[in-house]
Amino acid sequence: MTDQYSSTSAVGILDSGVGGLTVVKEVFRQLPKEQILYFGDTLRCPYGPRSAEEVVRFTMEIIGYLSLYPLKALVIACNTATAVALEKVRHELPVPVLGVIEPGARAAIKMSRRGRVGVIGTQGTVRSAAYESALKRIDPDIHVESLACPTLVPLVESGGEDTEQARSIVQKALAPLKKSRLDSLILGCTHYPLIADWIGREMGEDVILISSAEETARELSTVLHHKGLHCDGPARHPGEHQFFTSGQPELFRSIAERWLGQKVTVKHVELPVLEENPV
Repeated sequence: MTDQYSSTSAVGILDSGVGGLTVVKEVFRQLPKEQILYFGDTLRCPYGPRSAEEVVRFTMEIIGYLSLYPLKALVIACNTATAVALEKVRHELPVPVLGVIEPGARAAIKMSRRGRVGVIGTQGTVRSAAYESALKRIDPDIHVESLACPTLVPLVESGGEDTEQARSIVQKALAPLKKSRLDSLILGCTHYPLIADWIGREMGEDVILISSAEETARELSTVLHHKGLHCDGPARHPGEHQFFTSGQPELFRSIAERWLGQKVTVKHVELPVLEENPV
């Protein structure tokens, strides 16, 4: 990626699979004039059980592909990749790079009523303790309970979030938190908002669910404005956005269209990509 970018360049968003579409949806809402290039690494999803070295390598391979296009900013919309790769990516890229953990932590601090916050995420995110560190930097006295939920990402990636089996999977995954007297729960994986209804029913109406998507989009808007990179043109037509996946494009497309409420075109990409003309 070169440093030749402008306000009309695209915003890149990457994730281990379809979960980052929750961030895309919020960026569409808050920043309708921006063009989005999204890459979901569905072939190698989930990232949670993988080593930090693997996750960093996969993240850099996706960036290698997205860098074939002119980008003015990059959002790592994967909590696991944010936890282990964000600082390396920021060091290597000439454009602003955002993660989803700090925005999620800030949102939780705002919403928590009694200072009892839960975090659910992949094994990698929970193992990194990135959310707990981010929360305690803001409020050292906050009580944090973290729980890895490795069964939830495969549920979403399979497109089975609307089935009765989903209720059972969510119920079993969240059981260890039911007696924790939490007032809020961070959905520490961008896949989880896709099953927020099931999670909300299981945790009860007294527990506020926190998604980092809204806060991440707000931070992106702030960064683009500060750097004079906001696009001033008309709102983007859905066909101007581009979606890439390393896995099955049809499954990705069906989930993306259902979640985003618009038609999308998905291109299959085999990683790593050494040389390719994206035009």
